[in-house]
Amino acid sequence: MELSELKEQILKEFDNIKDEVIQIGDDIFSHPELGFKEFRTSKIVKEFFEKHGITYEDGLALTGVKGEIKFSEDGPNVAIFGELDAVVSPEHPHRDPHTNAAHACGHNSQIANLLAAAAILNNPIFKKHLKGKVTLFAVPAEEYVEIGYRLKLREEGKIKYPGGKQEFIRLGLLDDVDIAMMNHAKDNTPERIVGVGGTSNGFVGKRVVFWGREAHAGDAPEKGINALNAAQVALNALNSIRETLKDENHIRIHPIITKGGDLVNIIPREVIIESYVRGAGIEAIEDASSKFDWAMAGGAISIGAEVEIENIPGYMPLYNEEKLTELFRKNAISLVGEKNVFEIGHFSASTDMGDVSGIIPSIHPVGGGYRGSAHTKDFEIVDKEMAYIVPAKLYVLTIIDLLSNNAKEAEKIIKNWKPKISKEDYLKTLDSFFEKKVAKRSDCIFGR
Repeated sequence: MELSELKEQILKEFDNIKDEVIQIGDDIFSHPELGFKEFRTSKIVKEFFEKHGITYEDGLALTGVKGEIKFSEDGPNVAIFGELDAVVSPEHPHRDPHTNAAHACGHNSQIANLLAAAAILNNPIFKKHLKGKVTLFAVPAEEYVEIGYRLKLREEGKIKYPGGKQEFIRLGLLDDVDIAMMNHAKDNTPERIVGVGGTSNGFVGKRVVFWGREAHAGDAPEKGINALNAAQVALNALNSIRETLKDENHIRIHPIITKGGDLVNIIPREVIIESYVRGAGIEAIEDASSKFDWAMAGGAISIGAEVEIENIPGYMPLYNEEKLTELFRKNAISLVGEKNVFEIGHFSASTDMGDVSGIIPSIHPVGGGYRGSAHTKDFEIVDKEMAYIVPAKLYVLTIIDLLSNNAKEAEKIIKNWKPKISKEDYLKTLDSFFEKKVAKRSDCIFGR
């Protein structure tokens, strides 16, 4: 059978599973779960794999699932990723009322894409035409939220790193993966559009605790040390360093106060800030991170408070492998037309697919079918076939290209791949970002 004939035949098979996959995507959308808590969504993945005869492992990094479809005993291993978790969006109409979780970033679509592709790739016809295997990863905790909760899981020994793909890399689940891909929703894009290529920011996470001294706010405020005032001075200092950040480094710093005190009539004793420091490269992130820490320390010392700064590894910058991108681009053109396929360029958000892309040749395309901005109450799916089915078709078409003809295209990519970083150095880099710093006025000595 010619490659074009195989592709044409396989695309018709999606009609048999389309309704089932759309129903699952909608169900996950209506039941969002936050990172490392996605037990219901994980169960849906496992039940689908069982129904379609796909072998799997579960309980990976608490909620993750790894499926496998083998075409031959040897050959390249191509991985497809889907993310199980939701983001916090307190005003989203489909949020969970107890956790404020909402699928305002399209991860429910990713799981639908993963399952649709899995069902099609498990067709026995591929054993005649493809060499190698496909690994199906349903991964927890891409959205970098609830930092305190994840640090508690780390203290309990349940995880080491705050991101799901980071944990999968640490656990060795990607050790035999040769090529990786994952599609993401493109917000504010109701049209049938596909974006390919590009890069993204990486980041380091921050948790900052200011300690002051409580006092009666009305009767004896002079006896207190106001931790909220220390935090405000620190944030003003942080804003003052923004002009020192180079435009080409795409630095983004966006702190929030997660605790501002206890009661209005008590001088705040404890104030907590969480933040990211994002940038296009590791050196730029490290520079901006250091400036952030000095601003926090200066705010605390000026008020007489104490501050503890906890740095936590975030995600690495994303890189798309060029040859793999080109294969995906050609298939996207065949489905949505050349005028509807665009080059992404650099985006200043972050993803833990960046961590994967430094070690394994990877792509992270995006697709339309969505209205509203990501992570907001307005985000919604307006074209379910585009959101749930088209990316799965692109996965399958690209895997056919990679693993047909004795996996010739996959072997080319693997042979020419030069990792940005080894797994060993990657884990060492993550470990180096774990750091605690304490600053207080007694540490400062002023000369005459």
